[in-house]
Amino acid sequence: MLLEHRKQTNENAEEEQELTERFMKTLNYCERFSKFKNRTTIKAIRELLNQKKLHKFELAALANLCPETPEEAKALIPSLEGRFEDEELRVLLEDMATQRSFQY
Repeated sequence: MLLEHRKQTNENAEEEQELTERFMKTLNYCERFSKFKNRTTIKAIRELLNQKKLHKFELAALANLCPETPEEAKALIPSLEGRFEDEELRVLLEDMATQRSFQY
């Protein structure tokens, strides 16, 4: 969203500057792999994850990877093992998936 804003600002400027190749590649990468498309969804996911006692890394990893099952979440983020029951993680992941489905 920040990169898109930067691009729009540049396009609306009186003296538009050519964006670097690196900037455009980064923007394309982010657009291709972004899971959340609007601020409302991002805010809802962040609030949902902040309700749990997650480390910053765990919070970021869950939001970026969007695992579908507790087993997948624990395989991708080993520090979750033993700290969260499968059912608690399942509810959290389902809530994230629900929020994600509302954005389209």
